[in-house]
Amino acid sequence: MSEKIALITGASRGLGAAFAEALAPEYHIVAVARTTGALEDVDDRIKAKGGDATLAPMDITEDHAMQQLCAAIHERWGKVDLWLHTAIEAQQLMPADHVALTTKDWAKSLGVNVDATARLIAYVSPLLGKDGTAAFFADDHAGEKFFGAYGATKAAQMALARSWQVETAHIGPKVLVLEPRPLASAMRARFHPGEDRDALAAPADEAARLLPELIG
Repeated sequence: MSEKIALITGASRGLGAAFAEALAPEYHIVAVARTTGALEDVDDRIKAKGGDATLAPMDITEDHAMQQLCAAIHERWGKVDLWLHTAIEAQQLMPADHVALTTKDWAKSLGVNVDATARLIAYVSPLLGKDGTAAFFADDHAGEKFFGAYGATKAAQMALARSWQVETAHIGPKVLVLEPRPLASAMRARFHPGEDRDALAAPADEAARLLPELIG
């Protein structure tokens, strides 16, 4: 049996890192994130479980880098069995009439949450073929006060994912949109700094809960 490959974009922390650890050693993990040190920590945990990973310290907004990554995956393995897209940009909360004034942050949110997602769907789809599985993770804040930037760009990402989902329903790949419970993550702490984190789900526990939907 050929080696099973799981590509995780946004693998350095939070749910992405938890999935990387949960999927090892059944899958070889291709872990993509910007932070080399955090990726190395994930790699250490994967190896402790007897798994293996290929670390790709890359920015998903860099088109040429993503093309190179997918070409390298094709050359080495010829496929991706499972793609988990957990990478996200969480712009700070602000009134909607301030969003356009934060030009750099707004552009970054669009670049990570929308533009990169659209390109990755195009590049990863041939690697998944008709038998692979792609998963995206809903986090609906559209219409909530002060969530204009994050809510809009996350909703756009989900629109892309859901369109791809219905387009491939009968031909593959299988596209899933999963809904994690509120996580005790660094991103959520930015949004809700005074929240009781004991009431939130640990990323590892949530990865374990969602795993059967990915590989069942």
